[in-house]
Amino acid sequence: MSERRVRVRFAPSPTGALHIGGVRTALYNYLFARQHGGDLVFRIEDTDSNRFVPGAEEYIIESFRWLGIRFDEGVSFGGDKGPYRQSERRDIYKKYVQQLLDADKAYIAFDTPEELEQKRQDIQNFQYDSHTRSQMRNSLTLPKEEVEQLISDGHQYVVRFKIDAGQEVLVNDLIRGEVRVKSDILDDKVLFKSADQLPTYHLANIVDDHLMEISHVIRGEEWLPSAPLHVLLYQAFGWQDTMPQFAHLPLLLKPDGKGKLSKRDGDRLGFPVFPLEWHDPKTGEVSRGYREDGYFPEAVINFLALLGWNPGGEQEIFSLDELVPLFDITKCSKAGAKFAYDKGIWFNHEYILKKSAEEIARLWLPEVQQHCPAATLERVTKVCAMMKDRVSFVKELWPLCSFFFEAPTTYDEKTAKKRWKEDSAQVMGELIGVLEGIDDFSLEHQEQVVHAWVEQKEYKLGNVMNAWRLTLVGEGKGPGMFDISAFLGREETIRRMKRAIEVLG
Repeated sequence: MSERRVRVRFAPSPTGALHIGGVRTALYNYLFARQHGGDLVFRIEDTDSNRFVPGAEEYIIESFRWLGIRFDEGVSFGGDKGPYRQSERRDIYKKYVQQLLDADKAYIAFDTPEELEQKRQDIQNFQYDSHTRSQMRNSLTLPKEEVEQLISDGHQYVVRFKIDAGQEVLVNDLIRGEVRVKSDILDDKVLFKSADQLPTYHLANIVDDHLMEISHVIRGEEWLPSAPLHVLLYQAFGWQDTMPQFAHLPLLLKPDGKGKLSKRDGDRLGFPVFPLEWHDPKTGEVSRGYREDGYFPEAVINFLALLGWNPGGEQEIFSLDELVPLFDITKCSKAGAKFAYDKGIWFNHEYILKKSAEEIARLWLPEVQQHCPAATLERVTKVCAMMKDRVSFVKELWPLCSFFFEAPTTYDEKTAKKRWKEDSAQVMGELIGVLEGIDDFSLEHQEQVVHAWVEQKEYKLGNVMNAWRLTLVGEGKGPGMFDISAFLGREETIRRMKRAIEVLG
């Protein structure tokens, strides 16, 4: 018998923005599929029509396009095992619901929400299960004729899975090992609702995974409690041989305090929890996104990959392709991973260092040209070569580097007080004379001539350079002075110096 092909799936619900924890789950599925030469399926779980949010599905697809996580089949990707949207598979599910009813593995229940609420009040910790189902209104307690009449009269009902007491359910988890659960603690979960003619997550999931030949289910830890139920459903259908291997990933935890990461944590501490900016169509609220905040997709991928798993060793920077052969699902942590968002900023800085000055310049050029239309890619590239190692985001470059393109109109008061001495105007006037006499205005030649002049005049080099910086930059920042003057050129350097002398006196 040939080995089963690896097929994994990512199956979000279109109920809003994609949480960064969901992105990590999709990433781990991607790495696992690529490592084993398998397939990654994109499925949309939209059986809960009440929670559907317009635009959410397109947002999720766009997020993965930006991140570079490619799917092999599914919604918008094609494939021969569709449809891949659960709302388009109603008739498929009905067949399997009937199969369970015919095999006495499920039953029809007519209990109203009010009746269920009354039971919860009457019985502490009430659970609809093998011990209580005999007290309820369902096809196990009502005559067959009455059941048929109720359905015929249009009474709403649900189909519940019939879980027998006294069983031990074994879940083999690639991360957590063997998980054993007594069936007595499980309730008879609702599998289908007549109200919208749609299955619940539990049934739809199992049927889809089976029909789409999913070999491994890699999902968040929050789904671990439902794993025993899914094992029992596979057994009820007689699909034990095709049951996927489970792997439940650790939660992403708050950066501080206890509990899982939420949007509120991001709002409170100032970082995004969504891959792209999200405009909520219901509330109008706009939530930050990693893309719009200026993160590189590869930095986000690198950051997320190492939250809950790492390949060992000192290396931290990995491309998506480098992660594929290293990834080991069995080495994922069982404990939750703290979402150290500042590490995400560190990764973005590292990717700025990795990229060439021209790559960064191409990203920054449109902003520079808003302020200085004449700026060229060549000039902007020179600035990036000097300054990109000082920032974590491209958007931080303009506040740091605007002086390369715009002469200062004001001079920082604090710096002027500290750096502009009584003789600074006179010394800068002398320096203008020196610079006017230099034919070769290259960095190296300027440095040689100016240093010789400072030495001859017995001036303090630090005092000269600090005052000169103030004239060209307007404050005490920037790279080496000769880098700045060589970039500006002799004419602009001298023009700025003269103006500063006028203003500062």
